Amino acid sequence: MAEVEMRSELSKSVMEDITQRLSSLDNLYFPRSVQDTSSITNPSERKSILFNLLSRDTAVFLERYGTELRSEELDEFDVLKEDYEINWHLSNLRKVLSPTTEDSKCRSITVKNRRRAYLDKLINDGTYFSEDSMREREPYLHHEYLGKYQDPFGRSMARPGEKWSDTLMRRYEETILVTKIRGEQQRLGVDEKEWVGGGVKQQEEEEEEEEEEEEEEDEDDKEPAKENDNPGASEVVAALEPANSDQGSGMYIEEREALSVAEMEDQMEQFTHIMQQKFLTGEDSQHLDYSKIDNDEALDEHWFREANHDAEEKYFDED
Repeated sequence: MAEVEMRSELSKSVMEDITQRLSSLDNLYFPRSVQDTSSITNPSERKSILFNLLSRDTAVFLERYGTELRSEELDEFDVLKEDYEINWHLSNLRKVLSPTTEDSKCRSITVKNRRRAYLDKLINDGTYFSEDSMREREPYLHHEYLGKYQDPFGRSMARPGEKWSDTLMRRYEETILVTKIRGEQQRLGVDEKEWVGGGVKQQEEEEEEEEEEEEEEDEDDKEPAKENDNPGASEVVAALEPANSDQGSGMYIEEREALSVAEMEDQMEQFTHIMQQKFLTGEDSQHLDYSKIDNDEALDEHWFREANHDAEEKYFDED
């Protein structure tokens, strides 16, 4: 009895069907060398590019487009599973399409380790977890841990060597953050007396006092005024000067609780820890692309290196 010859390659009809469907997908990846031509806008040309790659190098085809394949399409590649590289891609793609409980558990551990590795990179970089960056992402949380113990005018004052335009821009950004903090305080029902910048009544009193001062200034303006060399700069300086201790925001300063340097450092550590945990649990999706982090195999090497280092330290500590 003659042996049935096993098929060791994809049939042309299967290749036609797969590449035909993929060629109609939007945002399909193509190498830069192909992107520079007009061929990727033409479906028939797109299909031709895909078909040629599938015929020439199936492993690369699976690497680029495997996640776009359906389960039944992936099954067609089983005729090539004797090829180690192709079989490796098929196994990994099936874990993504139909993960077992063990696969899901392993994936969860991998993602956790990659995020920790990326966290180390962010910490070493020093920017993402700097106080200013964290405050920008979570202004209210920063206010609760640090801001309400700090001088609110310090961030608005002109800095040595700083341009006026930069100072004004920083003041504008500060106004936005303060508005966010105040809005969150109102949403959470925080006592009006504790609102950043003071409550509504306090603001009304400030406005009344400002109106009275303006009226007095108007009367003074009736007298000949001396010419100012730089009136614009004077206005900015006036705007940056803190209010008197018995007015408006000055009351806020007087009532501000003072913490020691050690206590402030402890508050900073707590705030930073919370922000790092928020990153690890995926709450920073507005600021980072977690899909790139979670699928970055290069981070595995960093994690293994750190794990080996920790194991070595533990070994020597036990000795």
